[in-house]
Amino acid sequence: MTGNLQSGCLANWSMETMLDPAKDDLPLMANTCHMLVKHYVLDLDVDFKSQVIEGTIVLFFEPGSKSKKGDSALEGTCLSQSDETCKIRASEPCHIPVTNVSARSSKTGYNDFAVCAKGEKDTSDKNGNHSNGEQASGISSSKNCCDIENHGSEDFLLVLDCCDLSVLKVEEVDVAAVPGIEKFTRSAKLTDASEELRNLRNQIVHELVTLPADRWREQLYYYTRCSQAPGCGELLFSTGTWSLEIRKAEIKAPREFPHAIRIWYKTKPQGRSVTWTTDQSSRPCVYTVGSPINNRALFPCQEPPVAMSTWQTTVRTPSCFVVLTSGENTAEPAQLQEGLLSWYYYVTMPMPASTFTIAIGSWTEVKKQSCTADIWTNKEFSFLLSKADLRLIGGSCGHVEYPCRFQNPAASSQLVIPHRVFAPLCLRDRCAEIILELIPQCLSAAHATLGTHPFSRLDVLIVPSNFSSLGMASPHIIFLSQSVLTGGSHLCGTRLCHEIAHAWFGLAIGARDWTEEWISEGFATYLEDVFWAVAQQLPHDEAREQQELKALLRWRRLRDEVQNSEEELQVLRPNKENTGELSESGTCTIKHGLNAEKIFMQVHYLKGYFLLRFLARRIGDTTYLEFLRKFVQKFHGQLILSQDFLCMLLEDIPEQKGFVLSVENIIETWLDTSGIPKPLLEESRTWDHCRLVQQVNHEVTKWIQVNQRARKRSKRKQRQDEVAFQKLLPDQLVLLLECLLEEKTTLCLRTLQCLEKTYHLGEQDAEVRHRWCELIIKHKYTTRYAEVETFLREDQAMGVYLYGELMVNEDAKQQELAYKCFAATQTQMDVSSAKVVAEMLL
Repeated sequence: MTGNLQSGCLANWSMETMLDPAKDDLPLMANTCHMLVKHYVLDLDVDFKSQVIEGTIVLFFEPGSKSKKGDSALEGTCLSQSDETCKIRASEPCHIPVTNVSARSSKTGYNDFAVCAKGEKDTSDKNGNHSNGEQASGISSSKNCCDIENHGSEDFLLVLDCCDLSVLKVEEVDVAAVPGIEKFTRSAKLTDASEELRNLRNQIVHELVTLPADRWREQLYYYTRCSQAPGCGELLFSTGTWSLEIRKAEIKAPREFPHAIRIWYKTKPQGRSVTWTTDQSSRPCVYTVGSPINNRALFPCQEPPVAMSTWQTTVRTPSCFVVLTSGENTAEPAQLQEGLLSWYYYVTMPMPASTFTIAIGSWTEVKKQSCTADIWTNKEFSFLLSKADLRLIGGSCGHVEYPCRFQNPAASSQLVIPHRVFAPLCLRDRCAEIILELIPQCLSAAHATLGTHPFSRLDVLIVPSNFSSLGMASPHIIFLSQSVLTGGSHLCGTRLCHEIAHAWFGLAIGARDWTEEWISEGFATYLEDVFWAVAQQLPHDEAREQQELKALLRWRRLRDEVQNSEEELQVLRPNKENTGELSESGTCTIKHGLNAEKIFMQVHYLKGYFLLRFLARRIGDTTYLEFLRKFVQKFHGQLILSQDFLCMLLEDIPEQKGFVLSVENIIETWLDTSGIPKPLLEESRTWDHCRLVQQVNHEVTKWIQVNQRARKRSKRKQRQDEVAFQKLLPDQLVLLLECLLEEKTTLCLRTLQCLEKTYHLGEQDAEVRHRWCELIIKHKYTTRYAEVETFLREDQAMGVYLYGELMVNEDAKQQELAYKCFAATQTQMDVSSAKVVAEMLL
């Protein structure tokens, strides 16, 4: 027992020293089994001149699962970096307490630090440590680091996930100094005098984090007051490539470790959790980009999903900026002084820290002219509320206690939650035309399908053009690429539906193991089609036809991806039977989490979608959706594994149990195996019979014939015969262009011109224009190279692989275009996109 615990505690160091940042596995270093963050209070200043966010974060802890089983086994074994590790890392500078900096409220300024003042150059090393030249401010030399570690080699070590941050100071917070906090001390069981104050502080935090849900306002109030309490002793800390390690001398066990600590820190301009850029109106902004390293370069945190926490965020910015972040409240900025605003948000539903999102810029709120859209939507969709939805209100929740909307009848009957739209000024009118009308329709459709909206409100933001995805969902906020604003409402509507679906699957219900991405993306992709059909109020047969067409397009994409990727990256449950397992301390690695190529793969979206589609077809769509509502009711606010979903499904529909639909068979066929599942291969043969697909096939035949005639008559310059082409849906256009791309015969200039004119291809949505750009490249349609350049600059969410197409033909003009576009956009691209494109251009 003791030996295992010791190895678990040392696992943080061994993982840190053995992991190569250039490799593609992502380490989660936090020892969540020993200490678990329950609440964060962030208090931040944003400096656009130096591209730095600085301030404090206060973390409130509870002992983790291992500690609750008994700290006696941990005492003397949860070692800090021992004598031997000190020798290995002797070259890395470390910190000791800063004795000449007095404890301050988190509301006070930070300019009295002698190092890295606001607007100055950050002189810290790559790990966020300050050099020996800064010892005047209390920063120690690396030699002293060894002495400290040797003297405290048996102290408990708290490990947080941290990367690309400059940590300035760590201190214990004296929560006992907060006026009125006495109410949380009535059940304190104090021991001897030497431990009395320490136990008192930890007992206060315990009472605070365990307050019942109906006292959430009081809880937030005291979190704020505690976060502003003075410090009562600085803590030893050191930073590594992936972690921040903190200890207190002579503290041997997690239960004795301070349960409220304050960290003073600064982000770095090159930090990978946020990007500093300009919006489409050339105004500065900063936002979280959905980085593979999540938020550890924005604030020190516990990244493993099991560390579900709540948070409060205060952000101070110049008055020209708007702060949007994950928060239940619609923040109204407070003016602190002329030209300076303070924004405050909070969240009372515990979620992983990785879901936190922030965007700061000169965003313009897009206002609608009237409220007719919401009124129409609520009226039109009210008939879709099923008895199943109403039954859910009376059920009990299985999550930890928080103010849950599923138990609130008023919230459960709310078809459309309050929402706002923000965008750069130059895109305001386009957003008003497209997005404002779509949001209430998509929200109503989602409610009609799954019932209660998990979140009380929604902000939608059009992010800068360097955003590497079409959309990203976080609590209370959705980021959308500007690429969804062109070519009508289809792409924007489907993407909105996808991101709204994440409110249920991905946020309210999360994967316990990050490698099971399909739980989030597979469900969102499946529900995207369901929501969109309801939003359009399509008749059943028409909705079914469009979904069959979509299935064929996704099948083609999955087939191509499987043929051109490593088998290991095609497995939805890469850890297989070890999925969900943690080390003794809670540390783990996310397989291929940093693989730049994997970020652009769709296999977890597509195979997950096809699994859910397969189950729906076997069970029946109506029965299946009723089950999903039950599943949401049972598991909202919790983390799940694949088997949680599959077991409940087969228990709820016992008549489907059998060899084909056993949990074991489904996992083996769909989740633990690379390649295309056999049931999907069988279903794929049926999609050519879909009416919408057959229409496209007829059009493809016409275009091939037109091209043949055009090639024969090109020398005689005869007038081309008029051909009647059918009007096609956006997804049909995508299929048409994909089929023409697969034709080995060259499309002549006259055919390309006719194709462009017939379907107005330059005005279509980004999915269609992407295929059109591929045709331009394949057939060297030089007069349209400008369209390819525009796409690569303005549709960065989709254009990455066009660089490969430009390079593969070994055409000098095309390669020159690729280099030109990359040179113009490289500095604005996110790290993963830039890496993938750079590899294509080599």
